[in-house]
Amino acid sequence: QVQLVESGGGLVQPGGSLRLSCAASGSIFSIYTMGWYRQAPGKQRELVAAITSDGSTNYADSVKGRFTISRDNAKNTVYLQMNSLKPEDTDVYSCNVVGTIVPGTTFTSWGQGTQVTVSS
Repeated sequence: QVQLVESGGGLVQPGGSLRLSCAASGSIFSIYTMGWYRQAPGKQRELVAAITSDGSTNYADSVKGRFTISRDNAKNTVYLQMNSLKPEDTDVYSCNVVGTIVPGTTFTSWGQGTQVTVSS
């Protein structure tokens, strides 16, 4: 079983910054993709950013140039640096990790979600 622990959410003023972290632990053999999603009440969950094991990244158009995703493979941790935050970035952000627990047996885990609120 794989557990994800998220941290770093909170309240910030428009134009401010926050850094989210998500650490994976448990029976992990390898990790393919680590990513962040967000979901507002009544809306579909959307991909914010993702990073593969070789460092390739993918961002939602709405956050390109403002958010940066990175990962520390030694710590099985993914980060999301969020700069120039806007009120429309307010959401619950959830971490997602896809990997294997043994060769050939994949897993997908979700974090519990962390609230990000951008408001003056």
